[in-house]
Amino acid sequence: MLRYVTTNAGKVREAREYLDGVEQLDYDYTEVQAAELAPIAARGAREAYRHAGEPVLVDDAGLFVEGFDGFPGPYSAYVENTLGVEAVQRLVERETAEPHRASFRCVLAYCDGDDFEASPDPIDREDRSAAAAADATPAENDGSDALPVKLFHGRAPGRIVEPRGEGGFGYDPVFEHDGTTFAEMSPEEKNAVSHRGRAFAKFAEWLQERTQ
Repeated sequence: MLRYVTTNAGKVREAREYLDGVEQLDYDYTEVQAAELAPIAARGAREAYRHAGEPVLVDDAGLFVEGFDGFPGPYSAYVENTLGVEAVQRLVERETAEPHRASFRCVLAYCDGDDFEASPDPIDREDRSAAAAADATPAENDGSDALPVKLFHGRAPGRIVEPRGEGGFGYDPVFEHDGTTFAEMSPEEKNAVSHRGRAFAKFAEWLQERTQ
């Protein structure tokens, strides 16, 4: 069984399009502040695995607006909850030039307690003892829990537009991809082109090769 750590049932449905045996795990792991998605997801996956004792997936995703140097990026959920999606759209409309380019990005982090070739990012370098010490509680800081994490990236290009559509969640109504907002797409259409769907496709391929 694979535990997908999220409170969003929509994400779980997307995951099941690519993977069998995915179950939701509602666990409030610590979300560290970082300028990139990967360290946040990797740290969360280690913590969630220690909590669940089973293979886990943690994702971190964000909306990256080109005219704002990628902001809100890793802070997308906070900005959504604080300002609201429509306020973000109006700010982009007022402060950036057409065509208001942006992208959705997602990083999936997988941890199962076994040893495998970890992703070569700053959190998952070969010296994972240092990474584990940075992640762990003081009682765990002996380096014994240097858990490898594998990362999978997905990206969907698009632009910010006035809200359209009734589906999806989050920024979906204001994010247009190839002429259609994510909120106007069916779940199947969105999953085929979304940042999270692309990351899941990469993970599913890797997992199949690993278990053969």
